Amino acid sequence: MKKIYFIGIGGIGLSALARFYLKKGIEVFGSDLEKSEITQSLKKEGAKIFIGPQKGKFLSKDFDLVVYTPAIPLNHPELKKAKKLKIKTLSYPQALGELLKDYFPIAIAGSHGKSTTTALTSLILIKAGFDPNVIIGTKLKEFGNSNCRIGKSKYFVFEADEWQASFLNYFPKIIVFTNIDKEHLDFYKNFKNVLKAFKKFASHLSEDGVLIVNEDDQNLKNFIKIFKKKTNVLSYSLRQKETKLLEKILKVPGKFNVSNALAALTLARALKIPDKISFKALSEYQGSWRRLEEEKIEIFGKKIILVNDYAHHPTEIKVTLEALREKYPSKRIFCLFEPHQYQRTYFLFDDFVKVFLQAPIEVLILTKIYEVKGRENEEIKKKVSSKDLFEAIKKGKKRFLKEVKYLASFKTIKNFLKEKIENDDVLVVMGAGKIYQFSFYLKQSAPVV
Repeated sequence: MKKIYFIGIGGIGLSALARFYLKKGIEVFGSDLEKSEITQSLKKEGAKIFIGPQKGKFLSKDFDLVVYTPAIPLNHPELKKAKKLKIKTLSYPQALGELLKDYFPIAIAGSHGKSTTTALTSLILIKAGFDPNVIIGTKLKEFGNSNCRIGKSKYFVFEADEWQASFLNYFPKIIVFTNIDKEHLDFYKNFKNVLKAFKKFASHLSEDGVLIVNEDDQNLKNFIKIFKKKTNVLSYSLRQKETKLLEKILKVPGKFNVSNALAALTLARALKIPDKISFKALSEYQGSWRRLEEEKIEIFGKKIILVNDYAHHPTEIKVTLEALREKYPSKRIFCLFEPHQYQRTYFLFDDFVKVFLQAPIEVLILTKIYEVKGRENEEIKKKVSSKDLFEAIKKGKKRFLKEVKYLASFKTIKNFLKEKIENDDVLVVMGAGKIYQFSFYLKQSAPVV
């Protein structure tokens, strides 16, 4: 292949695949509705990217392949143009599935913890000299703030996303399941269907494949029984003796990160990597983009700790805020949360309310729901809002919360913080949408301490 076009190139998965081909010397073109950090960095690396609504005018017969995000509708102008020109078209998971056929695929799957477990696994393999290829759903400092790594070996570590059952396009040699939770119910409709999809993905392993499961997750215990007779099943648990050592050596806080490290350690052992190498790699992990990513800054004459985190599901919010409280037991914690997608907010509304009522924080600020283009249901959009969430939390019995606010704009949030925040407070900016950009807005005149 010489030329590939990516529709929705700013997405974290699609951009990683685009970057992979770019590094392989293939001409990369693409489009996205909005400019972002990701599209800007891809441009600097040599990709030609068109921003804004597209009509297909940039496509021509000399493209070998068009890869598109599954989030776009099938009548998207560029997709229609590609088919009219008879260019091969593949969705992102289909394209990744085809690419992986030439490698030894190692899939990291689960409702939560995929990115961190992929990062930890990759760093162990690098330290052990395996020189893996990697596609990850975040940016790693160790990869030069990239979401992709080109290696010279057959090993390929990647995130296997369950959204729209995307992972059913992959046939790995090793699968890690970190956990299974109520997620993407707009697609699956109920939790039973989520479990079915994970079981079907596990069946994609070959007879000599390895399935690694988190024994602490109740939903995965059955997988050990189901697949034990058919394939090599390994499990890990926070009850393991290595847990205490990992708690000491990991730079990232939280029991969930210890669990992710145990998953990576179990995988390393399956590949016969000595524990000494694994523990060294795990101890050096610096954390990932928007995964409890923190810095000390000064705002309004106050020195605070600013944390950015990607958590957008009730379970992720719970463990992330608990990890912060564990790290900072005596500091006040402010949480600015942007709900991600109307459908997730609607289907998990009661779970969100429960989590925040129990959250070990002093102040919660809710802002507008982040609308995911191409994935929203217009009827559901009329049924739920951040204000509804705010009212429900405000009325509920709070365990630690002293104050709950709904603020729609960056300006009003900044003004509130100017009035309320004090020296040594912690501010966590949380969500999977664009709320992380508030950190830039806040820091425009703020020195990093």
